[in-house]
Amino acid sequence: MYGYDQSPGGQQQYAPPMPPPQQPMGGGMPGAAYGQQAPLYPEPSPPSLADAVRAFTTGSMAAEDFQQIFATSKVYCPRGDNPGFLALHNTQQPVIPMFTSLKELRRYAGKESKYFVITGAEVIDLLPTGYGFVLDMEGEHRMVFDAKAVEQMVDFAMRRMYG
Repeated sequence: MYGYDQSPGGQQQYAPPMPPPQQPMGGGMPGAAYGQQAPLYPEPSPPSLADAVRAFTTGSMAAEDFQQIFATSKVYCPRGDNPGFLALHNTQQPVIPMFTSLKELRRYAGKESKYFVITGAEVIDLLPTGYGFVLDMEGEHRMVFDAKAVEQMVDFAMRRMYG
């Protein structure tokens, strides 16, 4: 067992401490290629969708950067009894409410509301033609994407995928 030596007579004696592991030549960490230093800190995680919404609406994030974060983020969508998006038709163009978090969805639709979760890429793929969407309707940094903006997002996604 680690930390002490068990002898057959039932007496326990502490074993001497283990020496620290040897580092390879070149100062690298185990597993790093020869001559390369392993990173001291982990890579920073990308901003959350809510952070990206705030940054984009304040002008501190480019549209392309926002779209990349949106594509891989979870989006919370209210739902009815039938499958599919719920649309608001009392706007200039029909829009679909979507939210960056369950908390934002609950603020809009209530605690007992039904919802589903998909990625932003799936939103772009599944959104009906002629519809836009609004992120965090009741939030401080509400974002509205009309149907034309959605088409531009689709074009951007296609260029990224297919060149």
